[in-house]
Amino acid sequence: MSGPIRKGLSSILQKAPTDIVILSSLRTPITRSYKGHLKDAYPEELLATVLRATLAANPNLDPALINDVGIGVVLSELGGSKAGRMAMNHAGIPTTTSFYTVNRACSSSLSAITNVAHQIATGMIDVGIGGGMESMTRNYASRAIPTVLWPELVESSVKDARDCIMPMGLTSENVAERYGVSRADQDAFAVQSHQRAAKAQADGLFDKEIVPVQTRYQEIDKSGKKVGEIQDVTVTRDDGIRTNITLEGMAKLKPAFKQGGTSTAGNSSQISDGAAATLMMRRSTATELGLSSSIIGKWAGSQVAGCRPDEMGIGPALAIPKLLEYTGLKTEDVGLWEINEAFASQAIYCLRQLGLEKAMEEGRVNPKGGAIALGHPLGATGARMLADLLPEMERQGLQTGVVSMCIGTGMGMAGLFVRE
Repeated sequence: MSGPIRKGLSSILQKAPTDIVILSSLRTPITRSYKGHLKDAYPEELLATVLRATLAANPNLDPALINDVGIGVVLSELGGSKAGRMAMNHAGIPTTTSFYTVNRACSSSLSAITNVAHQIATGMIDVGIGGGMESMTRNYASRAIPTVLWPELVESSVKDARDCIMPMGLTSENVAERYGVSRADQDAFAVQSHQRAAKAQADGLFDKEIVPVQTRYQEIDKSGKKVGEIQDVTVTRDDGIRTNITLEGMAKLKPAFKQGGTSTAGNSSQISDGAAATLMMRRSTATELGLSSSIIGKWAGSQVAGCRPDEMGIGPALAIPKLLEYTGLKTEDVGLWEINEAFASQAIYCLRQLGLEKAMEEGRVNPKGGAIALGHPLGATGARMLADLLPEMERQGLQTGVVSMCIGTGMGMAGLFVRE
């Protein structure tokens, strides 16, 4: 198997002209689908906002020098490509810049960031933006799945083929049952996620990475019916965080996916709306443009691994060791971890399998909470996690960080990043 040019911690920490460096990593607030203040916004509207903020954060960069923009998106009509390019141009990036979308389910935006990094590494481009967008409010109800369009798939003799369309909640139950993750542990994990996110929000730890969104909003009543006048609002905060969460309240929730199961609406990730974007270029390009002082980090490698579709949540436990082998690092070489909380069951299993339970206790895994508290806007989650990771690495004085997530249909992905 081929590897990166440089392997091992000391080598990776060295600076080189060929480094793929990061100048900014920003996100919108993440809000609850159907109820949050971004429910009436279009995903491309969120994308335009974060792209415009990226340009504003890098005023000395001519937008015409951005060669390509890759955006992760899962649910948008036509893959989001048409309206996404419109959003890019509307944000102030010229028509000479190309645009594409990426769909690798929950890792779509990490895949987009990785794709842009690879484009830079091979000399295809010099400057690019990788990110993601998702409005689960607008697009989550799609039913264009193979069970309808391809009936014989349901009768396939290959179980793994059938399991690719298994509801994600059932895969969570499988992980809990097969690997001994109790309901009590899942609830405690979820409470901790909310508590950490609430503290981080109160302490202003998200302020540096979040860009406000100006949009429309109309109130809804308890039945979900829109009421009152449409309002102009400016959204500045994540709104899925439960500041008054208790273990007692969490324990009262009923299983959401299976009778007698352990996964609930409380210990599973929230469906959400949001967008995020990361500006990258070759270090030599940043030097030529006089932007070296704006570098905040660099991408140092990514890996993807496959697993059984019916336990897709174990993906990070496979992708992270593959990433460590690829980069020549040991677990203890990584200072900070952002591991997506699709479900508490799979997150707990992955921490146990990777030997990261102590790191979790020490606040080096999801120190500002995760998707259970912040939400999981599918196509934008990986870029959201990177926007969370880099400021926290700076705050804690850590040099290396990993972003990882499980992926629907049975995969995991992990990316390594280094703070400048």
